Amino acid sequence: MSAEKPGRPLVGVVCDRYFIGEHDQHGAKHSYVRALMFNANVSPVLIPASREIEAAEPYLDGVSGLLFPGGASNVEAHRYGGETGRDILADPDRDHVALNLMRAAAARGMPMLAICRGFQEMNVAFGGTLHADIQASGLSQDHLEDLAEDLPTRYRYRHDVELTPAGMLSTLAHAQCVRVNSLHRQGVDMLAPRLVVEARAPDGLIEAYRLNGHDFALGVQWHPEVMTQHDPLSRSIFEAFGASCRRYRQAARPATDHHEG
Repeated sequence: MSAEKPGRPLVGVVCDRYFIGEHDQHGAKHSYVRALMFNANVSPVLIPASREIEAAEPYLDGVSGLLFPGGASNVEAHRYGGETGRDILADPDRDHVALNLMRAAAARGMPMLAICRGFQEMNVAFGGTLHADIQASGLSQDHLEDLAEDLPTRYRYRHDVELTPAGMLSTLAHAQCVRVNSLHRQGVDMLAPRLVVEARAPDGLIEAYRLNGHDFALGVQWHPEVMTQHDPLSRSIFEAFGASCRRYRQAARPATDHHEG
């Protein structure tokens, strides 16, 4: 991937890997692409999910931020020392790419936005653990997805979250409590040491955090990408992410310009 040129910052979107019939596919939902283009004001590029990718650096050299989207699969239990053998859809290729990219991007101070599965990846990447099944762990069923529902119903607001006073999200929301549309089976068990809680659900489950010491490295358990047209906080999350990507690119540009010259 070549270095960015003047214009909108490039933001990498980590793909899922899955089969449609006999065809092996890499893909990301358009809702994430649309929110990046129209709310973050950046240009998304897709990063494939493959265990054959050995190094994160060529991808990071070409972008000014990363989006880790939601997905149907879950982080493999062995990645965080959990029990194996559960009948839960996994995507080991995405785990490999996402966790390596996330750690390498953090070392550079690169902006990151992690949503749903990406939120869970962020905790695992920095040493945290997960509940493989929040319902089996005795937490609320309000977080679970009903595949029999149509998409607008499925992505409706599910429950409130309490925002950390003076945190990033409470500042963006100008509120201490907001409603969110969480849909997930996994959830945070032990929080990674480098993460700072930004929001909790009524049952105590952590629903948002940020990576301490970074300009913008935010994980949210819910789905702001489908709410940007009418939800101010969802829109503000993507706007703040885009602004951070522009700051990152501006800070890196003198070295890039010198190299190209």
